[in-house]
Amino acid sequence: MTRSLRVAVVGAGPAGIYAADILTKSAAESGLDVGVDLFERLPAPYGLIRYGVAPDHPRIKGIVTALQRVLDRPGIRFFGNVEYGVDLKLDDLRHFYDAVVFSTGAEKDRPLPVPGIDLDGSYGAAEFVSWYDGHPDVPRTWPLRAREVAVLGVGNVALDVARVLAKTADELLSTDIPDNVYEGLRSSPVTDVHVFGRRGPAQAKFTPLELRELDHSPNVEVIVHPEGIDFDAGSMAAIRSNKQVEMVVKTLQEWAIRDVGDRPRRLHLHFLEAPVEVLGSTAVTGLRTERMELTGDGGVRGTGEFTDWPVQAVYRAVGYLSTHLVDLPFDHTSGTVPHQAGRVLDLDEQPMTGVYVTGWIKRGPVGLIGHTKGDALETVTSLLSDAPLLPTAHSREPDAVVRFLEQRAVPFTTVDGWRALDAHEIALGTARGRDRVKVVDREEMTDICRSE
Repeated sequence: MTRSLRVAVVGAGPAGIYAADILTKSAAESGLDVGVDLFERLPAPYGLIRYGVAPDHPRIKGIVTALQRVLDRPGIRFFGNVEYGVDLKLDDLRHFYDAVVFSTGAEKDRPLPVPGIDLDGSYGAAEFVSWYDGHPDVPRTWPLRAREVAVLGVGNVALDVARVLAKTADELLSTDIPDNVYEGLRSSPVTDVHVFGRRGPAQAKFTPLELRELDHSPNVEVIVHPEGIDFDAGSMAAIRSNKQVEMVVKTLQEWAIRDVGDRPRRLHLHFLEAPVEVLGSTAVTGLRTERMELTGDGGVRGTGEFTDWPVQAVYRAVGYLSTHLVDLPFDHTSGTVPHQAGRVLDLDEQPMTGVYVTGWIKRGPVGLIGHTKGDALETVTSLLSDAPLLPTAHSREPDAVVRFLEQRAVPFTTVDGWRALDAHEIALGTARGRDRVKVVDREEMTDICRSE
């Protein structure tokens, strides 16, 4: 007799959907019948792909096609607009499922402890990304009043933020940006965006493709300041051992020596400049950086030489941070749930029976979307290894959780509802000669989904 397994996955971004994909495929190969229900706080699936990737990255958003195929598979269900910790908790999930996998990702900004970072005009990159991606839970307006802007960090998110700030709104009309985002960007008076990295170009965290995309805008001049193009023995070792680092460095060196053109907006890249203070009394009036020098091993130390940059807004892109989940242990320093090969560990460092993690809530907000697959594979391997010993849930019939949500009057959405919203957004775009226009309001999204 084939044993069946009921699994809940909390979070329907790439990490959760990859886990569902690998779980159902691996279980089928071993003769195990698995049913997976994905629970998502937002009415629509895809998490980071829909609400964390810059709108002018259609290549990355193409991953949605593969994720949709997973959601369409028999044995996998989607419950959107269901918030863990509010609409249901761990005990509820254990009542209906033999195992629970948390894949809630990271969407908060990691703090940057420098004086003035809380001034008006100082923002976290995650907040801005949520705004320009049309996240339903953030304000519809954004204060784009600065002519000169600083972006702190040299990862892909920093470059996304800098690129969106520097581009004209009309350049983004080929994307799915909502009307409120277009209107906000159109009114921006920005002329210069400065990106600051405290280490050298060989230590930058962005990818070659992301870097080269900066130079594609007909309205943005990319300027690499040559005083930051410096290398030590550690830098040279990184260049020799990593093809991507070599490509990034080569591009930066070429840009540092080229003539500056006359495009109306400028995006500056500064290396070996560490932010030490955001200047201003009530609002941002500048940024102070300290000149750094390489120490031989790729590290840096301060030189005591300071520069004040006359910027009126500062965006910190120094990393994301996950949120503490109800009824789970949490490491507030790393922003992760303690685990061993995906098995959640309790306060005594013992595995919590039938509770697992995958994605950024497991390993921290590092790596590209593709890295999530390997992460999910480790967690699923642990879960399937534990399967014979997992206690059987009390109410395992698929309709039981549906009745539970309906009794609590939770207006959940389904994959059919998502298809309706998807079609609605495409129709909005078609009417304006665009591929898609994203619906922002949560209630409107939910109504469209539930009209199915």
